[in-house]
Amino acid sequence: MGAILQPLIETGRLWRGQGTALRHEALPTGFAALDRVLPGGGWPRAALSEILFPADGVGELRLLLPALAVLSRGAHPIVLVAPPYLPFPAAWIAGGVDLRCLQIVQAGEHDALWAAEQCLRSAACAAVLCWPRQADTATLRRLQLAAETGRTIGFMLRPSQVATQASMAAVRIGIETDPPCLRILKCRGGNPPTQAVTFSTLAA
Repeated sequence: MGAILQPLIETGRLWRGQGTALRHEALPTGFAALDRVLPGGGWPRAALSEILFPADGVGELRLLLPALAVLSRGAHPIVLVAPPYLPFPAAWIAGGVDLRCLQIVQAGEHDALWAAEQCLRSAACAAVLCWPRQADTATLRRLQLAAETGRTIGFMLRPSQVATQASMAAVRIGIETDPPCLRILKCRGGNPPTQAVTFSTLAA
């Protein structure tokens, strides 16, 4: 039995119920207060992180820019699959992102989910961002498995209304605007904190 469970423990899929959350490989978010409450100290690698937000432009991309800036220094591209708006170069540059690493895939909703899955699975990308409005549980499971297979960081940016839907994402964070804060809804390897995390750089 130990031989069966050990791989699950090492990859963070099994929580042993101890007082200290499992530590696993992670990329710092760039926000110390958020890193302190996420198991591993940041965005989990080889996994999906889901950002839920009430309206476009409330800080969902600024939440990711510090980590994307770090990833943009590597050799692999950061892929934006069907972003709802074209990236504003000045904002990304101000966030420290090397624009030469960005690649944009334009596609309809169905094709965008397929493209995101292929990019995650390819192991050729530093990170994959997608904005699925409609995605069932089976699709979310495929995206998570693709991230694990390709050892790729995936970010799903979705409306807050889907918070009641089950998700396979390793981390699920809701953005709230009054007051500006982050609510940790799910974090694989530990229990979500009961207190919201203040995020003063969110737009009001």
